Amino acid sequence: MKRIFTAVIILAAALGVASHHSLAETADHPHEGGPVAQLYTCGMHPQVIQNQPGNCPICGMKLTPMRSEAVASSAITIDPVTVQNMNFRSEAVKRGALRRTIRTYATIEFDETHMTDVTTKFGGWVEKLYADTTGQQVHRGDPLFELYSPEFYKMQREMMAAEVSAASMPGAYGVLKSAARSNLIALGVPIEQVLEIEKNRRYTTNFTVTAPQDGFLVEKMVVQGQQVEAGMKLYRIADLGTVWAQAQIYEQDLPFVTLGQEASVSLSYLPDRKFRGRVTYIYPTVDEKTRTAKIRMEFHNPGYLLKPGMFATMELRAELAGDAVLVPDSAVLRSGEKNTVFVALEGGKFEPRTVALGPRGAGNVYQVLNGLNEGERVVTSGQFMLDSESQLREAIAKMMGANPTAPTAPESASPAAAPAADAKAIYICPMPEHVSIQYDHAGKCPLCGMTLVPVSAATLGKIQPGGLVEYYACPMTADCPKPGHGDAHFDKPSRCPVCGMTLIPVMATEAKASATSETALPKLYTCPMASHADVVSDKPGDCPKCEMKLVPTSEVGHGKIAEANWIKAHQH
Repeated sequence: MKRIFTAVIILAAALGVASHHSLAETADHPHEGGPVAQLYTCGMHPQVIQNQPGNCPICGMKLTPMRSEAVASSAITIDPVTVQNMNFRSEAVKRGALRRTIRTYATIEFDETHMTDVTTKFGGWVEKLYADTTGQQVHRGDPLFELYSPEFYKMQREMMAAEVSAASMPGAYGVLKSAARSNLIALGVPIEQVLEIEKNRRYTTNFTVTAPQDGFLVEKMVVQGQQVEAGMKLYRIADLGTVWAQAQIYEQDLPFVTLGQEASVSLSYLPDRKFRGRVTYIYPTVDEKTRTAKIRMEFHNPGYLLKPGMFATMELRAELAGDAVLVPDSAVLRSGEKNTVFVALEGGKFEPRTVALGPRGAGNVYQVLNGLNEGERVVTSGQFMLDSESQLREAIAKMMGANPTAPTAPESASPAAAPAADAKAIYICPMPEHVSIQYDHAGKCPLCGMTLVPVSAATLGKIQPGGLVEYYACPMTADCPKPGHGDAHFDKPSRCPVCGMTLIPVMATEAKASATSETALPKLYTCPMASHADVVSDKPGDCPKCEMKLVPTSEVGHGKIAEANWIKAHQH
């Protein structure tokens, strides 16, 4: 413990000396903000700061003056020897694909779309059982059992009676025979057996029930000699040529899972192979206890190696961005409100830089949305010492009354970055259905793929999610020197004729919308076609588009849409 404490003191002293040397090397220039108070510090104890000369109260050394310009500077200069002693390490910011791998367990289950229950449509007794074991493999058309049924015998007699009646009712034989044949087939008697009865003209009391599909008997509820009734489930057949894999995904990983995405599973007893499949369904709910959502994947199952009930290891690989600026996780300092990295400059200087981060990818890297460019070097080890020095300078600058100039962030590394320098810019999708979602970075809407549009707080106040669209306007504010920004209204979504930006919807305020909803509507009529919901009238008549008769809005499913269109047209 003594060694550790001594090392910390030596390291802090070295940092203070290096900082003091960097301050002493800076040229003395008048500060732009006006005269500031002169401060003094100790070379051995940089935490000692006084506004008048004297001696250090700790070691007694004479205090030295601090350069105001050096205090106000944001860059930190460290002596090369100190850099080596502190084991500073840096890494170049790279550009590449941002990928993420999701791993979890999955359970193999039956494909519910390839399962069939075997039943009968009339009662009888099982006289002979062919498929007599659970798990037995059967193929379509294989006999399962023979059923003795008096009802089946009665239907045969009715079919034969049609031939006897042919002499007294000419022409009726064919109709009666066809009806009797159809009844037998509809009740599940194989067509081959019906044709054999007609050919031999012999009654039979038994008929054979066959397998309706290929698969395995996963359930068997019948034994030989059993009496069965109509509708009773006797077998369940499952085709294992394709199986499902159900997996639990944490809610923070759901944005990286899409329908059709390739997935792979591996089994513990077959470590040398993987099975490839696709995500076919994402369940719409999240388990409130485990905070996970269930997804379903479909796999072909050659050799029936994937057996229902098995546990498997599942992997999903998602490409979040094809071309992104990437920064290592170890280079980022998080304060809760912002993310900071230290950029290594020439001459032993280090500059603190606030960055906007996107999602995390494989290899412990983050996408940089704003603040860094490809090729810049960031400190990945020892930056905590630099952070302490940076905070110390900020405290000194406040004591001296200076306003240190913040480093100007370079242009966003993302091609869709905002042109404004405001880190708190708000972006929305121009689709009226999607304006309820706000983004803190530029890019594409994940729902429809449209380019996100930056809006001001005043413009955002005019957008009421779920409200009626009054008009479309340019997101540029009304105080822009170019005419047409903020004061031009458009009926349809398009681009601004002045600057070419995508128009955003302006919606009715809550007070206006509530006042409109409280107004009693007359009896309205609309076209029965949902695609013609914009055709609304307070009088009956014909649709001008398809000439169909208008119907009351209360009688069609799109009536509310039609009424909203009426309100929109008459709310001014």
